[in-house]
Amino acid sequence: MSLEFSADAQKKIAAMCERYSVSGSKQPVVMAALHLAQKEHGHLSDDALRLVARTLDLPYAHVYGVATFYTMYRREPAGRTTIRMCTNISCMLRGGYDVLAAFEQKLGVKHGDSTPDGKLHLVEEECIAACANAPCAVVGTKYYLDITTDQVGRIIDELKTSPRPESEVV
Repeated sequence: MSLEFSADAQKKIAAMCERYSVSGSKQPVVMAALHLAQKEHGHLSDDALRLVARTLDLPYAHVYGVATFYTMYRREPAGRTTIRMCTNISCMLRGGYDVLAAFEQKLGVKHGDSTPDGKLHLVEEECIAACANAPCAVVGTKYYLDITTDQVGRIIDELKTSPRPESEVV
């Protein structure tokens, strides 16, 4: 079975191609199209990557390379809501690994895994650009700043009871 984009996603991609294509190449649209494919299909399976390549008339190898280089793209199914816990230098120095361990303990999963109910997915992120408020995590577009291990349970409770956060607008 071949995957397809929704009509809305097709319109968005067409508009981006018109605006950002350079000398007829649609390469500048790859990352946005990957975000849309992931949002619509849950993760970037080989079929989803082929869809993006076909839609943008680009080699599969190029699309695959982009999707596997960046950590924001998921190649495997994951929980509906992703907690991206930063462990880069600022966060690490201010207890980021302790907070990550608290998330793992409270969720009952290791980073890279999803909770058994499929609601939450925990990821160790290299940097989320909030170093002044380390340690920090991001869920969709909401940042959790200056996190302590004592706050992790409250954050998880909030995420379990709130509607799915919107991801970046593409």
